[in-house]
Amino acid sequence: MPDIDQRFWKGRRVLVTGHTGFKGTWLTAWLDQMGAQVTGFSAAPPTQPSLFEASDLATRIDHVEGDVADLLAVEEVLARSRPEVVLHLAGQSILARGHAEPVETFRTNVMGTVSVLEAIRKVGSVRAAVLVTSDKCYLDQHKTCGEDDPLGGLEAYGASKACAEIAVQAYRSSFFPGSFTCGIASARAGNVFGAGDFAANRLVPDLARAFLRNIPPRLRSPDAIRPWQHVLDAVGGYLLLAEMLYERPEAYSTAWNFGPEAGSEWTVGEIADVLARAFGMQGWESAPALPVREEAILRLHTARARRLLSWKPQLTMTEALHWTAQGYKRLDRTGDTSWLGEQIELYRGRLQLRHLSGQTRDEPIELPILHTRTSGGGNHVAA
Repeated sequence: MPDIDQRFWKGRRVLVTGHTGFKGTWLTAWLDQMGAQVTGFSAAPPTQPSLFEASDLATRIDHVEGDVADLLAVEEVLARSRPEVVLHLAGQSILARGHAEPVETFRTNVMGTVSVLEAIRKVGSVRAAVLVTSDKCYLDQHKTCGEDDPLGGLEAYGASKACAEIAVQAYRSSFFPGSFTCGIASARAGNVFGAGDFAANRLVPDLARAFLRNIPPRLRSPDAIRPWQHVLDAVGGYLLLAEMLYERPEAYSTAWNFGPEAGSEWTVGEIADVLARAFGMQGWESAPALPVREEAILRLHTARARRLLSWKPQLTMTEALHWTAQGYKRLDRTGDTSWLGEQIELYRGRLQLRHLSGQTRDEPIELPILHTRTSGGGNHVAA
């Protein structure tokens, strides 16, 4: 995978929607480290505690709170900040909440995306826009899904993400056809995890809460397979795609999957076993399934990103889970968030070394291990 070009991002005007969420915080922190002029537009942090608040990112960027489905508010922030690059991550991201609150889920995920696209169309300053949806946007999830497969959803969350993808396609075809001035791409990532995620009904945060309290976690579907990946592999893909879109919008304005290497997918139970050892714990229990359809197997075909972006995951699952445990333990013990910048720097160092040496993903490079500190418990368990 090519190195993310700090020279491209330094001083670049960038709008990140959803910057107060888990994935948005990691992306914003990376952009901030590279010297980008970041404007963040999002609702208030969706969880308490919040990695965004703990990291104090609001003091280092132009932080704006608002409703992404409010077209006037989105247009106002784009007109004021005049971004050159837009990274749209705002949305309702929890499958179970989509079942409980379908109207709000469709409103946020569909009309939020439409509002961002309309504001981009009007402002005239944007050269590249990456709109993040989900791997759940595919109609048939019983096979390895590629970007050109039919979109759809049998529950509110997946259906709303499919609708968002259709909106991206419509705007790209109607208002940016064959565009040489503004690239419009969508990104469909697999199940992303990392330290600092505190969402309910999401596997790794639920496991971390349990392990920090020395309580055996409860797993709904221990044999389920998902395209797991560390958050830095996903947001690194978004940044790389944005760079390529900016330089060649006519060539990269399409949909992109970002997921693990074929055959490397892990089950929920395997994730729990490795993370337990990283926390010094053992064991888990079974829990009832959610009252919403959830596929047992979901895999992504990522050849497009690998071939045309030279993107590929940089962290093995074991590495990613150990980095995740280290961050959670340090945050839980002291409120320390310096590990966030440290992990971004280590990841960037890995990209630079592999890029300079021409090594492939399968050729290991020794990098320093982040310092591990013990911690006490204090988070709630969610089934």
